[in-house]
Amino acid sequence: MTTVPLRLGRLSWQVRLRGVAVTVTGSALLVLLMALSMRIGDIEMTVAQVLAATFDPADAGHFVIMELRLPRALTGALVGAALALSGAIIQSIARNPLASPEILGVTNGASVLVVAGVVASGSAYGGTSGLLATLGVPALALLGGLIGAVIVYGLAWRRGLDGYRLVLVGIGVTAVFTNVKFWLLTVGDVNDTSRAMVWISGSLHGRGWEHVQPVAIALALLVPLALTGTRSLNALRFGDDTVTALGVRTNRARAAMILAAVLLAAVATASAGPIAFVALAAPQIALRLTRSAQPPLLSSAAVGAVLITAADLLARTLFAPVELPVGVVTAVLGAPYLIHLIWRSRK
Repeated sequence: MTTVPLRLGRLSWQVRLRGVAVTVTGSALLVLLMALSMRIGDIEMTVAQVLAATFDPADAGHFVIMELRLPRALTGALVGAALALSGAIIQSIARNPLASPEILGVTNGASVLVVAGVVASGSAYGGTSGLLATLGVPALALLGGLIGAVIVYGLAWRRGLDGYRLVLVGIGVTAVFTNVKFWLLTVGDVNDTSRAMVWISGSLHGRGWEHVQPVAIALALLVPLALTGTRSLNALRFGDDTVTALGVRTNRARAAMILAAVLLAAVATASAGPIAFVALAAPQIALRLTRSAQPPLLSSAAVGAVLITAADLLARTLFAPVELPVGVVTAVLGAPYLIHLIWRSRK
């Protein structure tokens, strides 16, 4: 595979040209899908009208594009990139194509705390009292995701962190969180829990700039950290003895990269809810497109952004005027892909 060296101070990378091509192509496709997505709504627009309304404050459609449609499209793209990047890191560390942020307890931890806030406050979005009214849904989701990850990490730690044990512990903790979540849904008021179910399914409906900013900041801070840790990720796919011989401090490297993955997944979940299968599928799709030894980070992010943007486009048009949560579409499309991965691993 053709590679070119890239140096930045004391840091150096071997950049694969095929990976660059996949990332650039994915970014171009993402822009096209976002333009198509912003055409759709109560007021239909052409792509030319969308562009005119975006850059001309005097245009009649400027408010619709800048305050309603563009924030939704950007939230979907950024959330997809964050989830995919998180999944690529976790799959590299666990050396398992079936690993994703779900096994770290991030998404289910977020769901449990949000549903608990719904039940305690008596309103799914902004009750007058209780934990939900104090923190809000995004803050509760972020806190729940971090708590879930700490629980999984603590239970999986045994004088170090083993990827296989992390997966097994994560599956067990996720099962517990899932059952707690469903129990909370059964004891809550049906009107409140039905609205909470929309968030649990993963939805981009009503997303604004306040949802864009946290994910954008998280990506701006954590993508450079993940890229500087690429050497560690490359080494971690070998056994611990080999990794130590290469001069990588195994536990410190794993802990730093897992922290980055958890923060990315938690912020993404707080902004759009637990959108299923993107973190699982996007890194594996990027891996096959680039023909790399392990999931490439930037290519995975581009694929994840494209997947959620395309899924949201389908969710808005498939049964129009009824709009599906984007998480429902990704789950329907992702379940067959999960079965395919399991079948390949058994083969």
